[in-house]
Amino acid sequence: RVHPENPDLLYVSAFGDAFGANKDRGIYRSVDGGENWEQILFRSEKAGAIDLSMDPNNPRILYASFWEAYRNFWSMNSGGKDSSLYRSTDGGDTWTEITNNPGLPKGTKGKIGVCISPAKSERIWAIIEAEDAGLYRSDNGGESWVKTSGNRDLIHRPWYYCHVFADPQHADTVYITNLQMWKSTDGGTNFSEITTPHGDNHDLWIDPNNAQRMVQGNDGGACVSYNGGETWSTIYNQLTAQFYRIDIDNEFPYRVYATQQDNTSISVPSASAYGAITLQESTFPGTGESGFIAVKPDDSNIVYIGAVGSSPGGEGALQHYNHKTKQLRLVNIWPEETYGWAPKDLKYRFSWTFPIAFSPHDSGIVYACGNHVFRTTNEGHSWEPISPDLTRADESKLDVSGGLTIDSSGAEHYACISTFAESPHQSGIFWTGSDDGLVHTSRDGGKNWQNITPPNLPEWSYIFCIETSGHDPETIFLSATRYKLNDYRPLLYKSTDGGKKWSSINGNYPETEISRVIREDPTCPGLLFVGSETGIFMSTNSGKNWQKLGGNFPVVPVYDMKIKQDDLVVGTHGRSFWILDDLTPLRKFARKTSGKKKEGSGGVQFFPPRTTFRRTLNWSVNLFLGDGKNYSPDFGMPGTHYEETTPEGEKRFRYLDMGENPPGGVIVNYFLESEPQEPLELVILDAGGEEIERFTSKKSATDPKDIESKDEDEKPSLPAKPGFNRFVWNMRYPGPEVKIDKALEKPAYKPLGRGEGSPAGGPVAPPGNYQVQMKTGPAEITHSFEITKDPRLKTSAKDFALQFELWSKITNRVSATNSATNKVRKINLQITELLGREIFTRAAPEKSLTAVRKAAKSLMNKLSQIENQLTQNQYETPSDRLRHPTMLKQRMEALVSVVSISDAAPPQQAYGVYEDLSSKIDDQLALLSKLEKQDLLRVNKLIELAGIPKLQA
Repeated sequence: RVHPENPDLLYVSAFGDAFGANKDRGIYRSVDGGENWEQILFRSEKAGAIDLSMDPNNPRILYASFWEAYRNFWSMNSGGKDSSLYRSTDGGDTWTEITNNPGLPKGTKGKIGVCISPAKSERIWAIIEAEDAGLYRSDNGGESWVKTSGNRDLIHRPWYYCHVFADPQHADTVYITNLQMWKSTDGGTNFSEITTPHGDNHDLWIDPNNAQRMVQGNDGGACVSYNGGETWSTIYNQLTAQFYRIDIDNEFPYRVYATQQDNTSISVPSASAYGAITLQESTFPGTGESGFIAVKPDDSNIVYIGAVGSSPGGEGALQHYNHKTKQLRLVNIWPEETYGWAPKDLKYRFSWTFPIAFSPHDSGIVYACGNHVFRTTNEGHSWEPISPDLTRADESKLDVSGGLTIDSSGAEHYACISTFAESPHQSGIFWTGSDDGLVHTSRDGGKNWQNITPPNLPEWSYIFCIETSGHDPETIFLSATRYKLNDYRPLLYKSTDGGKKWSSINGNYPETEISRVIREDPTCPGLLFVGSETGIFMSTNSGKNWQKLGGNFPVVPVYDMKIKQDDLVVGTHGRSFWILDDLTPLRKFARKTSGKKKEGSGGVQFFPPRTTFRRTLNWSVNLFLGDGKNYSPDFGMPGTHYEETTPEGEKRFRYLDMGENPPGGVIVNYFLESEPQEPLELVILDAGGEEIERFTSKKSATDPKDIESKDEDEKPSLPAKPGFNRFVWNMRYPGPEVKIDKALEKPAYKPLGRGEGSPAGGPVAPPGNYQVQMKTGPAEITHSFEITKDPRLKTSAKDFALQFELWSKITNRVSATNSATNKVRKINLQITELLGREIFTRAAPEKSLTAVRKAAKSLMNKLSQIENQLTQNQYETPSDRLRHPTMLKQRMEALVSVVSISDAAPPQQAYGVYEDLSSKIDDQLALLSKLEKQDLLRVNKLIELAGIPKLQA
């Protein structure tokens, strides 16, 4: 809480570590804006401060609640003698316990939410978990209390909710956030529901000066109301999805699937023709929020989803989804309702996140795991167990959970298989890991199982992931964690004999960084990735050394990762999906076969580009891009984004409610040991060595010339910072060789909007082989790469060649019109300057000058007629095309859209238009040539006779 008049005076309620006793719990105060803190109230190592309220009318009055709670892998226990309520009247210097004041519930208490009414400071609200649970109110500063409501809907699942908020302007109005959000206007006796955009409501801020303005937090995100909760803003503008497990299909572009906390399972494309990945392109296969998700390898319409907590059907909710029919079937192994029952009393136990997997050898076989491994060969119509109970099954850890309030959602179902893998090399070889710390294998299709738990694995470790190597049938990796036992050590292991012997691969991995998922690169042995609580760690040598991946990846828990082709696909628990495009340089580092290091001004390691698919975006992408926020990346697709400039000077889009497309071109990766002393140079060549395009780095990050250059036609610069660098060639050939000389254009208003400009760049490179050359000083490295077509297309190589040929011809014709236009404008500018001299403005100029003026004006008029045919020079903004006719250049440029709109051969009629326009351009160029040879020559002879310098063509 922040003092209303002194923002440097802060108070924080700290619950502390939920998984073990600790002294860091309590109320803290800072008097210097958070630079330093002091603990001003401590209850015990078992109870943490869970709520704090400050009286805005007298900020020295504070109320704080403490909650004794403990959670581990198998239970959540709420309540104890240290759950308590305190009051301070001196800004936290001293505190008085009021837990047992008259009117409050007797006996053991659990979670307590507390709030002071700003409209009536003596009125205090408390929602209390206890045997006599409910909402309590005090009208004398906490001295005595009355229970106003014991409705169970107000205190449903108190460990997860249990918050109360007072209206700042109306003393009898109070809000409670729970599964629903509730409001009372009669002092807490009767409540009505306030509908919010999402269930599971946790927090609420009410404007102290306007109670109609609210910000509310729920499991779907944050939303805003300006009318007291009658309506709310959307939650679909926050990139905060929490994923448990992911899968990837074999479509192009591939789609990523995941189960997401408190929402449906989701499928999202990895790339979009709309310029950004929008919610409209997502599909929702089932309602899984908690489990694994598995897509049929040869038919992505079929998806299996673990849906404990978000599906009917009983224990181990398992859904089968068919995207063609949009039908959802429940195929639970044992579909018996088990709410309220202890796990020890169930026929089978399934965890919140239970494994589901297709056999890599037969897509007709699906495995699902509870405390046994189950198999189906008929799409879930029946299941057979193929293992005994592969857990410790310690009954002391299989009781009901919750403490004061029993909570049997399935989240604490324990002694279950938590990870399963079948060998990709041979069918029938399995490995399992359990949430209670056992590892098993079967090498005969499940008939016999052996316990192969690493002997030095700490007891009760949660086996999060077993990863089979794609390079060696006997190599497996294991990642485990004990964080819910107050042990944050990483637990990373490797076996090269199928699990008979294990070795730790912790290496220099941080000692307090949780290890969750582990993956090995399928093409590069020893290149490992580990998802942790704060990001991703990488090893290039099978775990001997680790380093954290940086870049723009957020600090966030990583629950799952998979490698698809050359991409690392990541499912985070709080920041949605992320994809690291192109693992090529990391693979080269791991193999120690990266490009040769070049001597001179900074060593360079230059990596060969991967094969790049040529993808075409819709023509209308960013058509109406503005300088501020933009609300549609493409026609008909809502989505908010804006352009920003990175510290390196690169312009890029920031997407507020959309996903970012992969780079639209050939990714060129290189590593610089230090900042180069000379500019880097990158040359793109075709297969025969013919240069296509050339790029250079800036001389210096602080060179004023580099900073101030804002020419829209300027090529992008190569990044040249120490470390990894990436440049994306957009696969475009250069645009018109000759561009309009802006110095010769007439003054005009600068367009206020961007609108539609001329087509940028020349033709797109057709599929084929190319080369890229990196130069730094005398050093030079060359790599070959391939551009290939979208595999969904039937376009032939001949069709691509025809498109490229006509597009190139159009580009050349535009260049010719630009050249002629520049020439016309240059001559006319000279004539204007000539006729503006003093000798031509006299009342009675000499006869020879009169002849010059007449001939020059005639030439100027004829040249202007040619210019007016070649180009429309009345345009001041792209919108002016509706006011003035398009001329030859604009019509020729417009033809590009017909040729380039798709990856296909141009329509025959495009050739007809091209030939017609080209012929008319030739006519004007011939007229210009004739004027140069005749009229311009005549004017210059007259000028020479008059003793004046000649005009230059």
